[in-house]
Amino acid sequence: MRLQGESGNVFYIKKIIVLLVCVLGFYNYSNAQGYKNPVISGFHPDPSVCRVGDDYYLVTSSFEYFPGVPVFHSKDLINWEKIGHCLTRPSQLKLDKCPPSAGIYAPTIRYNEGLFYMVTTNVSTGNFYVYTDNPAGEWSEPVYVDQGGIDPTLYFEDGKCYFVSNGKGITISEIDVKTGKKLTESRIVWNGTGGRYPESPHIYKKDGWYYLLISEGGTEYGHKMTIARSKSLYGPYESNPSNPIFTHINENAQNNPIQGTGHGDFVQAHDGSWWIVFLGFRPQSLLHHVLGRETFLAPVRWDANAWPVINGNGTVNIDMNVPTLPLKPVKEQALATNFDEVKLGIDWNYLRNPFMNNYSLTEKKGSLRLKASPVSLDAADSPTFVGRRQEHIDFSATTVLSLNYAMQDDEAGMTMYYSTQAHYDIFLKKSEKGKRKLVVRYKMGILNHTAYEVEIPDDKIYLKVKGDKDFYSFYYSTDGKKFNFLNKINVWYLSSETNGGFTGVYIGLYAASQSKNTKGYADFDTFTYKPGNLD
Repeated sequence: MRLQGESGNVFYIKKIIVLLVCVLGFYNYSNAQGYKNPVISGFHPDPSVCRVGDDYYLVTSSFEYFPGVPVFHSKDLINWEKIGHCLTRPSQLKLDKCPPSAGIYAPTIRYNEGLFYMVTTNVSTGNFYVYTDNPAGEWSEPVYVDQGGIDPTLYFEDGKCYFVSNGKGITISEIDVKTGKKLTESRIVWNGTGGRYPESPHIYKKDGWYYLLISEGGTEYGHKMTIARSKSLYGPYESNPSNPIFTHINENAQNNPIQGTGHGDFVQAHDGSWWIVFLGFRPQSLLHHVLGRETFLAPVRWDANAWPVINGNGTVNIDMNVPTLPLKPVKEQALATNFDEVKLGIDWNYLRNPFMNNYSLTEKKGSLRLKASPVSLDAADSPTFVGRRQEHIDFSATTVLSLNYAMQDDEAGMTMYYSTQAHYDIFLKKSEKGKRKLVVRYKMGILNHTAYEVEIPDDKIYLKVKGDKDFYSFYYSTDGKKFNFLNKINVWYLSSETNGGFTGVYIGLYAASQSKNTKGYADFDTFTYKPGNLD
């Protein structure tokens, strides 16, 4: 049959052209090329990954933040969507009085016989795992294992489960996976190549070999990955003569924008290719970084009976011009939060175990109400605080709030928060004269400095923080249109290099009081986070 007014030849030629376009389009989609690191930006360290069919699941450390251990899903290892948390209940995650950068260390995710397992360390309670058949849903109560060290992993083989951790060396024992009870004594099987802090062990079986991947050198500029193998799970393990197999401490990578690479986990993709996820950080100002350790991705060549080779030369770049899996983009994250849901979105976290009666999304529709508590941001306790990660070097964050029924020195506002000893705050405060003051304050160790203070006639105010590689800048507005610059300060004092620790900067909303009897609260009507130069 031919179309009216069109010759048969023309019609068939058009059909062929359309078919060729479709075929070429499918070919390009099926053979994607290139991606950018990090694949998960901001404070997302110690990544671990597993595959089920063509679905990939990834977890990262969460330290003193609640809920704990975020879970991500991907179809291509490049585009990741946060789908939940493993530890959502106080019975799973006890963080009372948790010091900064304590809490949850280095989770591993594995899949076996229909169940997902996440094993980790709470430095206050020990090593444990939880399990589920739905990683986006609720996970089990903790199952504790009486084996010390940190950075645990599970290895399943022939109906058996082995628990691996690092203490004085990489240690293995067989456990009953239903109870966590040890079935064998713990045995040290490898001590690494001599670098400090041999940690983050993972075991893989390939071509009849057991491969043991670890990290050494500490999670700083000296970080590196090393590997050994054995024909027996319990060793002896032979070190790769080419160790370290991945590091940026060499001359080739000394000026690389990614540093501190390590703590990796291999995964074989559904097309047979091999990849590794790992942590690193991006120095931004005089070798300081504030985003924390992020999640990166690199291809792996792993020939039969051979040692794995990561990205050809054991280094990685921001722009990765390599073949990838077919790309499956995920839904872009919304820039604005209007607080019109019944619970906070998945990107928001509390500091330690929250007192939920201090938070409400229902008392004022379309607002997040934070009730002032006598716990300050300086205390290793649970202040009235919710925050989300800073995920970009260049960004802006804006909120609008009102402070109500406040007593003298009650305050509420926005904080750039690294730890109890390091945070920058912009907030409204009830003054001794009953008026409202807008304040910019810097907490840096023992120094608590008020950089700016001015009376504000309105009970509603817009606050903005802008960040770049060198500075955080603070602004306010009374109408949400014209913003007035207040002050700026270097990012250095919120960095790991200045403060130590293992986390990254959070952008937080908070309310605090110096009185246990306050009735004060703050209503936050919106929060907007814009990456780059979208402001």
